[in-house]
Amino acid sequence: MMNEIDDFINYLLADKGYSKLTAKEYRSALQSLQIFYRSLDNQLTWYTLDADVVRQWMAREMARGENARTISKQLSGVRSFYKYMRRVGRMDHSPVTAVKSPKIHPKLPSFLRNSEVNQLFDDIDYPSGYEGMRDRTILLTFYHTGIRLAELIGLDVENIDLNQRELKVTGKRNKQRIVPFSAELANAFRAYLPVRQAYVSTDAGALFFNRRKLRIDRRRVGLIVKHYLSLVTTQRKKSPHVLRHTFASAMLNNGADLEAIKELLGHESVATTEVYTHTTFADLKKQYKLAHPRA
Repeated sequence: MMNEIDDFINYLLADKGYSKLTAKEYRSALQSLQIFYRSLDNQLTWYTLDADVVRQWMAREMARGENARTISKQLSGVRSFYKYMRRVGRMDHSPVTAVKSPKIHPKLPSFLRNSEVNQLFDDIDYPSGYEGMRDRTILLTFYHTGIRLAELIGLDVENIDLNQRELKVTGKRNKQRIVPFSAELANAFRAYLPVRQAYVSTDAGALFFNRRKLRIDRRRVGLIVKHYLSLVTTQRKKSPHVLRHTFASAMLNNGADLEAIKELLGHESVATTEVYTHTTFADLKKQYKLAHPRA
């Protein structure tokens, strides 16, 4: 029996190089829509549902408390699914062509102030031994390169070129890019690598390991970042993405070109990178209100 969702997910992973996380999100959206349209009419299928049913499903999701950004991402999965169905010749139309995504109000990214960054790397006493050195190196890698969480987890020792001070990063859809890094991170790598080698008895393979001497995972890195950011900031969000945002905002504030930041971050479009200009402007407005006598 044909399973359209499984076929689509396999196509995303095998042919398009999508991440497992994106594939999982798209599967969840499609399964949610499928359950919904079957609850309306058990005769409905992927081939017979129309735009109104999709809009009803989106309205139901919103009523359940999902925000516009999440619903837009879910709809993106449905759009991709029908694009695939047309590509393989199973359908000649898409019922979501006329369906508009909900309006998303720009969400300004959270980032650390310079004083908090200095405190993070200069004032904290990291534990001795492998884990303490690993944790500080992870934080420095996020801050100096702006890479994503998944990209950091995927790093191998061979991806580091200490002589050229370059990092080979595998991003979304297996696209590779070269990211330069500073002398501070180079020195951190030089100190960390011998300790890492003694810890796992190999100079090859994964760059960062957990206590079981396996490649470190998303959850552990998230906990590490949350712990140390909690020591320097009271802001609510304390994720690896905060350090990515901090990197981008620092680059922009110190004169980097927006197109260059786009390439460093691995963004597909400069429009994605432009959110950092809004962040900078928001900070300028705050400073204006504080400083201007009649603001």
